[in-house]
Amino acid sequence: MVYLHERKKQIQKVLLITFLLNFTVSLSKIIYGWIINSVAIYSDGFHSLFDGISNIGGLIALSIASHPPDREHPYGHRKFETVFAIFIGVLMSLTALEIIRNVYKSFVETRKPEIDEKTFIVLSITLIINIFVYLYEKKKGRELKSEFLIADSAHTKVDIYITMGVILSVIISKTKEFSIIDPLAGLIVGIFVAREAILIIKESAHILADRTAIDSERIASVVKECKDVKACKDIRTRGTVGQIFVDLKILVNPAISVSEAHDIADKVEKIIKKEFPDVIDVMVHIEPSEKD
Repeated sequence: MVYLHERKKQIQKVLLITFLLNFTVSLSKIIYGWIINSVAIYSDGFHSLFDGISNIGGLIALSIASHPPDREHPYGHRKFETVFAIFIGVLMSLTALEIIRNVYKSFVETRKPEIDEKTFIVLSITLIINIFVYLYEKKKGRELKSEFLIADSAHTKVDIYITMGVILSVIISKTKEFSIIDPLAGLIVGIFVAREAILIIKESAHILADRTAIDSERIASVVKECKDVKACKDIRTRGTVGQIFVDLKILVNPAISVSEAHDIADKVEKIIKKEFPDVIDVMVHIEPSEKD
């Protein structure tokens, strides 16, 4: 309980900090992109805006996911965090559609952005902020074993590449002959966003569908360290980083007592948890081995 409470506080702190930074970045890009008539900067601003919205979603998810196990949710509530990771992916998909809509509008109206020195200052500052947010959120996501923070940092990583591309596009689009570069850069932004959205949704869906969390052969090799275990089989794992459940069967000498078999099961559980720190629960089923 103490760990869960502290983890919740730490993730909340990260989300609040990143929300304020993402909101500042997005507002700067949207307003400035609209003023100078740049679809690339304007679209990039909307991408950053959804970063901020996802931070709010993360705070809501964290509030639910941090609840301890109860009668209706004996395995805890951590999957709600994964559900909101999918929420990020959906938001990114909507972002991609909005960006492509603006690109189409820019192509039809053939608008040319009004770029000056201030443009590079605004983009450079937002790029520095994005790099900080990405490194900070990724580091904290790994420390706190939060798939939501890790997914959100991946979203921010896309922001970095996109902003770098936008900076390059506004440099090129200053030349009249290459005015098409601005909406083209916006289109590339949309493609990057859509790709990252698909990856996040796919990974989160695997977690919700209880994809194998640890390779069964790795667990089998660890269990073999217990000399009283004749063999193990039907190894199953599920869960996510920081919360993995293991289910397996071990074969033991049929002549030993129930108490002795229980002690062996305890040893197996301790060995697995020691080798795989993310494992929080091990269900060991005991079966008699065949007599020699």
